[in-house]
Amino acid sequence: MKPESTSLDDIAKALESLQSRMAEMGGELARMHERIAAVEAAQAAELAQRKVSDEVIFVISAAIAAYLGKKAHIRHVHLLGSASWSQQGRVTIQASHALNPSRSQP
Repeated sequence: MKPESTSLDDIAKALESLQSRMAEMGGELARMHERIAAVEAAQAAELAQRKVSDEVIFVISAAIAAYLGKKAHIRHVHLLGSASWSQQGRVTIQASHALNPSRSQP
């Protein structure tokens, strides 16, 4: 079999096609970043509008009083949109698994 010869025109066309596709992908990426920013802003606004119920404040107050041994005055409570509690829970569960090194070696 004879290898195909590639001309400079073919290479230039392929390069131009790749450059145009990269430009399109850059535009798509910018639009995705805009959508992500809009969703994050909407979530932040929704989180800021949430109210903490009186029952939750009473429970927090009771927990603080039990921990400190005296009544504490709560001045401010706000919700945080964080996954750190769930992440820490997963870390704890994964760390609790006992590994048997004798089974992992061939």
